[in-house]
Amino acid sequence: MAYYYLVSQLPNISSAESKTALPLTGESFRELASRFISEDEKVILNGLSLVPPQELTSTGSVFLDTWYEKERNLRCVLAQIRAQKLKKDSIPLPSGCTADIVNVARTAVGMDSPLSAEQFLYEYRLRLIDDNYPMDNFSIDAVYAYGLRLMLIERMRKFEVENGKTSYHKIYDNILENNGDI
Repeated sequence: MAYYYLVSQLPNISSAESKTALPLTGESFRELASRFISEDEKVILNGLSLVPPQELTSTGSVFLDTWYEKERNLRCVLAQIRAQKLKKDSIPLPSGCTADIVNVARTAVGMDSPLSAEQFLYEYRLRLIDDNYPMDNFSIDAVYAYGLRLMLIERMRKFEVENGKTSYHKIYDNILENNGDI
């Protein structure tokens, strides 16, 4: 109940509302949360990232430690599968890699469309947050989970088909102009 006043002020954010404006930005979320949390928790909140640290160390949050471990494992499996497809050397998988993470990575890498793969991974990551959501809805871990969900939704909203096509054609034309030299 320690974070009741903070959590109760957080608007519901839905990944389904793809084109409507989010009721809160990552910046405004951090500003609001910083009024209710300790200095140590602010450091963790301001360090929230969708990219896990290279070396897993305890954050002091069971939820975040689990999130970072699973996200790191997913990224390692994705890198290994992509390296194998290119017949390159790859690093061994971390010991915490589970069959579901390997299956998710294989499915994503096997998709024809990079946008479809990103959407698939996005949905997996949202499920991962939901599956590991803290039992106490008014805990600091619930605040961190909200922050990660908001970051994922904001990131996914940056993917726009027309912008992607324009960027692709620009890069492709540049490669052709330079005879394949990047």
